[in-house]
Amino acid sequence: MKLPRDAVLLRIFVGEDDKFERKPLYEAIVLKAREMKLAGATVLRGPLGFGHSSHLHTTKILRLSADLPLVIEIVDSPERIDAFLPALDAMMSSGLVTLEKVQVLQYGATRNGAE
Repeated sequence: MKLPRDAVLLRIFVGEDDKFERKPLYEAIVLKAREMKLAGATVLRGPLGFGHSSHLHTTKILRLSADLPLVIEIVDSPERIDAFLPALDAMMSSGLVTLEKVQVLQYGATRNGAE
């Protein structure tokens, strides 16, 4: 798959404990992105954060996790991201979703000109 140089970054902020159909929400989002053949998705875990409620979510020595913040990033063409948004909206009851224009400089590895 070749990504256009001008693409869109979809960034989704959720909590680690958020669920969709009894599955972790971040996992459901990544699997849906894969099902819809988006270029790729990455989940990043934050050690500290807060959102709309101003409640701190943090790692502590005595606790392994406390609903840590997660960020899911997906980069693809504007058209493919737009097609994904209704599915994302159906999965999320809360969280923050942002879009920004990005330029793709490299996607994937090529060897001897083959993809």
